[in-house]
Amino acid sequence: MPDDVKRAAIVAAQAPPKTRTTNYPEPFASRMVGREKRPLGDLFGLTNFGVNLTRLAPGSASSLRHAHSKQDEFVYVLEGEPTLVTDAGETQLKAGMCAGFKAGTGDAHQLVNRGDADAVFLEVGDRTPGDAARYPDNDIQAVLGPDGRWQYSRKDGTPF
Repeated sequence: MPDDVKRAAIVAAQAPPKTRTTNYPEPFASRMVGREKRPLGDLFGLTNFGVNLTRLAPGSASSLRHAHSKQDEFVYVLEGEPTLVTDAGETQLKAGMCAGFKAGTGDAHQLVNRGDADAVFLEVGDRTPGDAARYPDNDIQAVLGPDGRWQYSRKDGTPF
């Protein structure tokens, strides 16, 4: 279907996956093996917030553990049992459970699939300009540029 055709509804699992598995530079990009994102919101031309249908193979992670300065995030688990890792510790999630991450709290989070089956969840996040992401476990930081793309550097400001 051409990109300029407006969609009313789709089967989410049939949406095309992102062509790039991650925007992270190496050595972090290779940690995202086993993660597949289908950007659902983009298919409908949504600009205020994004929605991804994300599948994590066993042993994979949703992201590096991170916290946003301005972007709220929400996840809703559809299948599997991913582990939510936050500053407070770990919580086993299962289908029907959800979690939210308020911007500016500094509480870093990620989902990790330590199970034997795929985990599938919806990710929802706003697209607030000027957002920044902090990664407490890794030597990386990010700022959302005016073009809507993440710009990564080491914590001392050195570019990758």
